[in-house]
Formats: sequence, structure tokens, C-alpha cells
Amino acid sequence: MATQSATWAYRDDHEEFARTYFRRFADCVVSSVGVGTYLGDPTDEQDDRYHEAIVEALESGSNVVDTAINYRHQRSERVVGDAVEAADVDREAVLVATKGGFVPFDGERPDDPGQYVLEEYVEPGIVDREDLARGQHCIAPDFLDDQLDRSLENLGLDAIDLYYVHNPETQLADRSREAVYDRLEDAFVRLEERVAAGDLRHYGVATWEAFRVPKGHDSYLSLPEVVSRARAASDRADTEATSFRAVQLPFNVQMADAFTVEAHEGPDGPQSALWFAHEAGLDVFTSASMLQGRLAEGLPDEVAARLDGETSAQRAINFARSAPGVTSSLVGMGSPEHVAENVAAGTYEPLGASAFDAVFE
Repeated sequence: MATQSATWAYRDDHEEFARTYFRRFADCVVSSVGVGTYLGDPTDEQDDRYHEAIVEALESGSNVVDTAINYRHQRSERVVGDAVEAADVDREAVLVATKGGFVPFDGERPDDPGQYVLEEYVEPGIVDREDLARGQHCIAPDFLDDQLDRSLENLGLDAIDLYYVHNPETQLADRSREAVYDRLEDAFVRLEERVAAGDLRHYGVATWEAFRVPKGHDSYLSLPEVVSRARAASDRADTEATSFRAVQLPFNVQMADAFTVEAHEGPDGPQSALWFAHEAGLDVFTSASMLQGRLAEGLPDEVAARLDGETSAQRAINFARSAPGVTSSLVGMGSPEHVAENVAAGTYEPLGASAFDAVFE
């Protein structure tokens, strides 16, 4: 897994970046531009493009790689594992993050998805039908155990640096909010146990809507309550301190809700997800930092004028990594053609706090 000495050595080998490009993550330092692996067809050709792009990114100064077992039907995890091994970079210099929650297919979408889930997961007893939400999502401890084991095999790693419970708000479609918090706590207990066993180092929650929507929204989850459940899980697992470390959520120029929607109760009143996470000492990894590539076509003039970067893509990335508490902004790098441009965003300083706030005035 990633270590203090290897990540700091990696930083020292990449002095071309701006001062705040590398940021603290526990005792490590990681790049504030990370590699995302969500997009793309589940084909051998796309696998090859991802492999080339990830290797180039790792060797040129981005040491954060984010994936999930369901991305491209497990292909993304497998490519990440191959690329980490192939790159001329110490494995211990790389933060590898993955996720579990959505029931994944294997390599391609089956002709009968329901039958596949039945035969692969339900009949063997890995998943109880009652634990499935929308027929495709599960956060039961035994299922996450199975998924973590499969992810370790896909990635070819002895341990995962950061493991997310993936989009837990999906569970709200079939059960109450309180029941989802209870299920999250049970999941966290199991992840605390896997940390103690050495299979992962940290865990967190990756969301799409949960933390950036107002209270009362169907997909809302309270970040303070999730943190509280992680502490309770640590107590139940009898660990010295919780290993709950990070949240992942969308943030970009056009999806700024994580900064503007004050839906989480802090010590002095409601706070946005980003401010609560920042003050709680959580690391934030932003997804959709370029709105799946659409922001490369241009940003609002008044925002673009405040940001450094030669291209719209670089300015969009620099906006995302300017937000309070952001450790790394993830950018889809399924194509080697854009890796150099994306990583080079880190040669520019992001906005300072006052300049970032001024964007919203």
C-alpha cells in the first residue's frame, strides 16, 4: 500500500508542479489531480487505451488512481492493476482507491442480468434478496467482504489504500433513512475489521447525490450522521480509532452544490458538505471534475477569467481542486491523448480561498 516514504519521494521526483499540487493524505502526500476510470466501453481496445493513459499519468506526476469493481464490468479494476505494475513507479508511491456496492458483471453485460445476479450472488448465498436495493445494490457486510476480495484479485494488490462504500443513497429507494444509517454502520464494522486484517488502510463513502442535496431530498444522507456511525463502528470493532477517512462527491463549475448547499449540521449551524468535511478532517476527492469532459469545451467567462491554465480543461480542473478540503480532483483519463494536458493543470496554482469565494458572490 502507499507509504509515507515512497509518496514523499515521488513528490520530490516531480518538482515541476506548483507548490500546492501535492497534498497530505494521512501520512502520505498525493497529487491533487487524480485518474478516474469510470467512462468507456467494456472492450479490449478501451482497456489498451486506459492502460497507456494510466501508465503515462503515473509516470508524469499523478499518483492517485480511482476505480470501482462495477466500472466497465470489472475491466477498469483489472486495467488499473496491470498499469500500476507496468508503470516505472513504486507501487508504494500510488494511492489506489476502489469501491463496492453495485453488483458487478464480469467483463461484459450478460444477456440476462437478473439471471446472472441470481446465479452468481443470490444462490451461492453471497447476497440475500432482501439486501438488494433496486435489484442491483447491496452494502451488507458479507457482500462487501466478497467484493473487497474480488477487487484485491482484480487489482493484483495485497492491500487497497482507500475503499469506498459506493453510492449508499441507492439504498434509500427501498428502505428508510434510519435503516440505511444502520446498514452503513454494519458495513463500516466489517471494513474496520478488514483494516485490522491488513487488507485495506482507509475507507470512506463515495456518493453522487447524498451529500450535495438539501435535507428532505429523497437521496439525502447526513454527513455528520455518517461520521458518527463510523465512530460507532470503530467502537464495535474495538479499534483504537476509526479508519473512516474520505468522501467522494461530484464538484465542478456547473455542479457546485457540495459548496453552496448548507445541509449538514456543524458546531455553529448548517454547513455545506465541503466545509463540514474540511472541518471534520476528512479528505475529499471530487468526481466529475470536468463534467465528463464537457467543461473542456469552455467555462463561463467570469469564472475562466479568474483561473490559471492554458486550456479550458486545465482551468476546470483547477476550479475543482480550489474548493476547501479537496485533496484530489479526479479526471477521466481513458485516453492517452489528454493525459499530459490534464496533469499539467497542476503546474498552475489553484484559486486562493478569497478568490474562490468571490466566484460565488
